[in-house]
Order: sequence, then C-alpha cells, then structure tokens
Amino acid sequence: MNKQQIIWLISILLAIVSGIFAFDFYTQSKWINFGLFTAVSIGCIILAQISALSYVQKSEKILLAIQKKDFSLFPKTEENNLVDNAVKLYYQSKEEHLSLSSYKLLYEEILNQLEIGLMILSEKNNQWEVFYVNPVFLEILQIPKYNSWELYESKTSEFYKIIEQTNYENSQEFFDISINENVKQSFSLRTKKVQNVKNRFCIISLESVQKIIEQKEKLAWNNLMKVISHELLNTLTPVNSLIQNLEYIANQDIVDKDDQEEMKESLMIINSKSKQLLNFVDDYRQVAELPKPVFKTISLTQIVESALNFLKPEFEKNNITIINSLENQMIFADQKMIERCLINLYLNAIYAVADNSERIIKTEIRTFNKRILLSVEDNGIGISNEIKDKIFLPFFTTRISGSGIGLTLSKSIIEAHKGYLNYKPLEKGSRFEMWFVE
Repeated sequence: MNKQQIIWLISILLAIVSGIFAFDFYTQSKWINFGLFTAVSIGCIILAQISALSYVQKSEKILLAIQKKDFSLFPKTEENNLVDNAVKLYYQSKEEHLSLSSYKLLYEEILNQLEIGLMILSEKNNQWEVFYVNPVFLEILQIPKYNSWELYESKTSEFYKIIEQTNYENSQEFFDISINENVKQSFSLRTKKVQNVKNRFCIISLESVQKIIEQKEKLAWNNLMKVISHELLNTLTPVNSLIQNLEYIANQDIVDKDDQEEMKESLMIINSKSKQLLNFVDDYRQVAELPKPVFKTISLTQIVESALNFLKPEFEKNNITIINSLENQMIFADQKMIERCLINLYLNAIYAVADNSERIIKTEIRTFNKRILLSVEDNGIGISNEIKDKIFLPFFTTRISGSGIGLTLSKSIIEAHKGYLNYKPLEKGSRFEMWFVE
C-alpha cells in the first residue's frame, strides 16, 4: 500500500468518525461542535475524493494517449491496479503500433521496388481514396501523387473512366491512352477487389505493353546468346587446340609415322566438329528464317493419318499403342508445315514413353468455342516444373541427341498460322495442344 492509498484510507476513517461525532453533537443540540465536526468530515471526504480522482485522471490520460496513438509518454507503474493495468495496456499498444509501422514501412519499400505500376484504392463512406500508390505508377501516367481519387480525373481522365467502368471489380484488359497529349500508348490493366466486413479495397496494376515486349525480347535474346556462345565454345575450343597441335607437328623437320596418324585423327575431329557447327547454323536458320506458309484448305484428319503412317515403324518398334479421337475438321493451312510440327510432337512423345511398360500416345481433334484443337498426349515421364518454362526456347533440350529446335520450330509454325501451341502437364505424362481458328 503506497502513501496515497494510506492518505485516502485515513481520510475515509476520519470522515466516518467525524460524522459520528457530528451526529452525536446534533442530538445534544451542541451546534458549535456539530458544525466543527461536520466541516472536518466534509474536508476528509473531499481529500479522499481528490486522492481517488488522481488515479482515475492518470488512467484517463494514458487511455486517451492510446486512443490518439500518442506514444510519446513514458508512464510508470504504481501500486494501484487501475493505473498499473492502464500502463501495461499503453506499452502493449505502443509495441503493436511500432510493429505495424515497421511492417508498413517494409511492405511499402517492397511495393516501391516493383517494376509495374501499383495503386490501391480504399472505400470510405461510399467515396474512394488513394490508400497507396508506388512511384512507377505515377511515372507511367506522368502525374503527381494525390490522396483523393477524384483529383486523378482531371489529370488522366481516360484512365479514370476505364477504372470507373470496371465498377472497381475484378477485371483484366488492354487499352490505349494518350499521356500528356503524346502519341497513344498500350497498357495492360488489372483490377482486383479485396473486401472484408469493414473495408473494401481495389488493387490496380498497370504495365506498359511496350515495356513487357522489350523485356521479353531482351530475355529471349540473352537466352539465345547463351546457347550460341555455349555451342560455339564447345566446338571451337577443341578445334583451336587441335590446330595448334597440327602447327607444332608441321613445324618439325621430320614427321614420323605416329605424328602422321595424330594429324589424321586431328583432321577427322576438326571435320566432325565443323559439320556439327554447320548443322547448328542450319538449325538456327530454320528457326530464324521460317518460310511463309502456302495456305490452302486441307483436312486435319488426313495430316494426322499421314504423320502416323510416316512414324508407323517407330511406333511398332517401340510397342506404342496409338489412340485416336478425330473429328473431321478442315483448316486453312500449309499441309507440310503442320505435318512437320505434328511429327515433332510425336517424336517427343516417343522419347517420353520410352521407359514405360505400357506406352500410349493419344491424338484428338475437336472444336471448342469456334476454335479447332489438335492435341497430342502421352503417358510418359512428363516435364518437371524446373524446365517447363524453357521447353520452347531455341536449342533447349534434355535429350543427348536432341537439337533443341523441335518445339521452337513447332511453336513458330503454329503462330505463323495465327494459332498457338500450348503445353499442359498431366497427372502422368504431357499434353501439347495446337489451336487453330475455325
């Protein structure tokens, strides 16, 4: 019990005792004594009230600081449960506030490092406000930062109207807008609604299509340069070493029989490596200089049957079961190019099922949403997640004898026909889909 509590207790006891004496003097009509003890009793009650209020005021001050998020105070605990609990609550709230501030700073720094524009809107009283916007977003639209969403209408009205048309719901689209009255640019826009019982947010991501294309082109170019550099080094390094050895032998006054044999072996290796390099260049030429398709109306079923007949000896040799589900569909395409693409997919499927006891390759032709689908499916080893994003890269292969251009060439052929080639992993095996416009 601290000093203030002792004072409060003594004041209460004195007030009670004084009150008893005052009542006794009142019954005896001793008015002077009655007035004196009444004044003492009232004074003690006031003193006790002041002592009690001091604890309440301290607690109120601490609670008000928590409410206003003013954590500049350093209150100390006292031997009073009310004040002590208020102080503990204050420091607990202070710690949580500091943690939230740290997380907010960290998250904002992460979002500021993104290479895409990001804006988060929050709804309050049926009005949208800017909760967060990163520098890239402002740089893309070339506008200053505002806290009010309405102010963006005057700075970039086209963008504002597009967001309004989404009704702040989930959407994904491409659009062209003019920024600062310059030539129109294409952008990729995504909106995502996030909502709970209390709050509603709209996350807007914005990215320049031109920038996306440039990044993809740069990545593809870098990957291609790595492959070409690797192939050239693997070929030219041993050739250079062999040429140096031949120069050494040729500079000798006498060339014995062993040296002659070594020269023959070196020349054979150089010839082999030269052919290897020529084949690589020819493969690259096929990918880089794809001939224009000769379009005519052809039967997709006949192309499948022709490719299957061409590879029939391979299927029989490897004991592969062929399952077909073919609708009779006609397409406007180059027959030889589509057949070549299909043969590439079949060869990959043959390799994929090589280690299976039961080997199955399925071919399907069907229509879907005014598009024609030709798919090749196998029950083979499948493609791992680590390399599935690389399978269409030029010269990428997991096969020792593979050139690494089959899928690249197939993809280029289908794209030249205004279609696209997709890969889909299966529970067991792989599925490649060729889509054509009906």
